[in-house]
Amino acid sequence: MCGIAGIAQLGTGEPVERTLLERMTKRLAHRGPDDDGILLDGAVGLGHRRLSIVDLSPTGRQPMPNEDETIWVVFNGEIYNHQALRRGLEARGHRYRGRSDTETIVHLYEERGEACVDELEGEFAFALWDNRRRRTLLVRDRLGVKPLYYTLQGGSLIFASEIKAILEHPGISRKVDLEALYHYLTFFTTPAPSTLFDGIRKLPPGHLLTWDGRNHPVPRPYWRLAEAALRTTRTEPDWVEAVREQVKLAVDSRMMSDVPVGVFLSGGIDSSTALGLMARGSARPVETFSVGFKDSPAYNELDYARLAAKRFGGNYHEVLIGTEDMVDCLPSLIYHQDEPIADPVCVPLYYVARLAREHGVKVVQVGEGADELFAGYPGYLTALSLYDRAWRPFAMLPSPLRKLVYRGLAPGFRALDRIKELDHLHRAALGEELFWGNFIAFRELEKRPLLRGPLGNGALTSHDVVRAQLAELDSALPDADMLQRMIYLDLTFRLPELLLMRVDKITMSTSVEARVPFLDHRLVELTFGLPRGLRIRTGPKHLLKKAVRDLLPAAIIDRPKQGFAAPIKEWFRGPAADLVTTRLERSGLWDLDCFNVAHVRDLLRRHREGHTDLSTRLWCLLNVALWYDDWIGHNPGSRQ
Repeated sequence: MCGIAGIAQLGTGEPVERTLLERMTKRLAHRGPDDDGILLDGAVGLGHRRLSIVDLSPTGRQPMPNEDETIWVVFNGEIYNHQALRRGLEARGHRYRGRSDTETIVHLYEERGEACVDELEGEFAFALWDNRRRRTLLVRDRLGVKPLYYTLQGGSLIFASEIKAILEHPGISRKVDLEALYHYLTFFTTPAPSTLFDGIRKLPPGHLLTWDGRNHPVPRPYWRLAEAALRTTRTEPDWVEAVREQVKLAVDSRMMSDVPVGVFLSGGIDSSTALGLMARGSARPVETFSVGFKDSPAYNELDYARLAAKRFGGNYHEVLIGTEDMVDCLPSLIYHQDEPIADPVCVPLYYVARLAREHGVKVVQVGEGADELFAGYPGYLTALSLYDRAWRPFAMLPSPLRKLVYRGLAPGFRALDRIKELDHLHRAALGEELFWGNFIAFRELEKRPLLRGPLGNGALTSHDVVRAQLAELDSALPDADMLQRMIYLDLTFRLPELLLMRVDKITMSTSVEARVPFLDHRLVELTFGLPRGLRIRTGPKHLLKKAVRDLLPAAIIDRPKQGFAAPIKEWFRGPAADLVTTRLERSGLWDLDCFNVAHVRDLLRRHREGHTDLSTRLWCLLNVALWYDDWIGHNPGSRQ
């Protein structure tokens, strides 16, 4: 994994300034501390920071060209089938300079142009400059494991792995995208292609963008989950075998490295499966890394992590963190995230990534994606029960009758402070989707007292994001059942824009690359069409549990799901309470005149007094307030 940056001034033809490109590239040094490189080719410049993992020699340096140096690429990620592709390319006359997977991209592009992405298996974001055709190509991998941001400013396309590099450009003004902020308050993150920075976009997963300086660049999909998903009929034993084999292939392929590969081990099924399969194919013990909480043992899964490490002979390492560690790492989190990723798990993830780096490991496998593929979240079952029991029958009533029922029941729900149930009833009355994602910060009804001005006038609703995300599924698979719709929404939105960005930004802040075997696109295409019963017949992850029962201890497979979480409820009622209050009270965010500050104070008071758990909402507000102060406010980018 690496960091990439670039400028294509194809609209003006002006040469790129070396000093500007160097500043942009330097801002990504944490993503690639091992080496750096610059290409200047008139109106186009590419910058690269290298984390050496495959081909540690100088021949792996980037930017990397083809044979006659008419095509150049900067690449972040891994191409796991590059050796197979290379054999075919060499047989057709292409000449390689080294052993890296990066070089395969330029040669494959020579043959297939943009369609080269169809043959790439892995996790990647790259930028390619084609001097012959005078065009720039940006690509993000199918599931969105790697990030890529861009903006168009006065005839210049400016792009990078992280927004902070783009902000080095003097033409960028720092303004808040208010619509993105509204949706952030719902989803803990911003939906692609928006970011919280007005005018800066994120390339959506499975998309590419080309620009020749003449037209406004528009991202185009090269892969769509709903269209790519396999449609097949199998018996349950056949499904078990197919999943077992594909998971093994995914884990094995992600062992591709010239340096040791470790694993972040929670003690759950997903990371334990990765460890077990890694250990089977490794000649040396696998380095495992786990994190727990000093003062909140109920959140710990360390006993199971130790059990898994012992079972597979791993070299086990753990770190314990407390409230003071959360406070200490907050400035670093806000800086490295660029825009807030309001998942409290960023805190323990930061410390376990740092632990890996301290032990000399800069590549790890992680378990993200398995809960989505195999319906591991309890929220899926809860939503299914509600949908079958009440939502679907209620939705069949005429719209006027649904609204009449809502008006009749709403006062009672409000009097009992049953906001969640009231929100469900309100959305059902409007004919909206039941499921918006596994975790929601502020529901639409909760935003009404929170917001004012341009965000509080009722013109926006986050249901528009949900509806737009599901439109492709409805077109390609109109008969998709409720469970498929929920999984699709998480796979195409929450996973790439929240969970995977959490993994990428936090691990890379410590110069560690995270690989995600459960999001091998072949495994995703295989499992998306799973019948509902095979996913949840005996509960969450029914099929995955059957597939790995011969691999893992029963104590890990059969234990109740705990989930990787952080004790922010306790942190925000303990020593960190004053910090949260102070930072929120003093934030310049309220200068936007979009928030009812008195309501924010009321949320703080209610949480501290123990009336209700509002910790996730406060974390959402705290993160965006700190972000605003660091990146937008009176002293933007002060940590830079």
